[in-house]
Amino acid sequence: MIDRPHSASSPARHASRRGMFRGRRRRAVLLVATLVLTVGGALVGYYLGRSLAAQPLLSATKQVQQLQPENQRLKTANLDLNAKLVSLQGQLTKSQTTLEAIMPSENTFNIAPNQSIIVANGRLTIGLVGAPTNSTVNVNINGKQQSAVTGDVFKIAPDQATTCQVRVQSFDMFRAILSATCSAATQ
Repeated sequence: MIDRPHSASSPARHASRRGMFRGRRRRAVLLVATLVLTVGGALVGYYLGRSLAAQPLLSATKQVQQLQPENQRLKTANLDLNAKLVSLQGQLTKSQTTLEAIMPSENTFNIAPNQSIIVANGRLTIGLVGAPTNSTVNVNINGKQQSAVTGDVFKIAPDQATTCQVRVQSFDMFRAILSATCSAATQ
């Protein structure tokens, strides 16, 4: 065997290269393993988060589906009650109008054309002269004829101790609604 002088490729040198490659390889393997674990952990966290977030959403969707029939039933009941309310309000208005025609409010009087009534404990005689027109009504108060429109107020003193007010509330072709009040005269 021929002895060769130690060259650059001696076993000691190969050993140091192997150690160097082992260190680099080890770092590369650790880097790849770290990347794989990081990506894997991120994917597991993502899917775990999605599944945890989906449960309340599914629960809420299920609850909404369960409540929809009850909501529809309540809407229908509300519409029925509103219809009944409108009907009852119409009946109440009609009843009040009928009652008002039969028994007017205190000191309020329905007077037909060419009709007169005695009011305020006999202190005033109020009459409607002819049928009201579209814009005016002719009222006779204690023998004095006056033309009036809705809202007019007449102040009369039937005696020194009393003052009265006659107000034209409204009128149409068939009647006039007047109110009359009396009080002690102010000095």
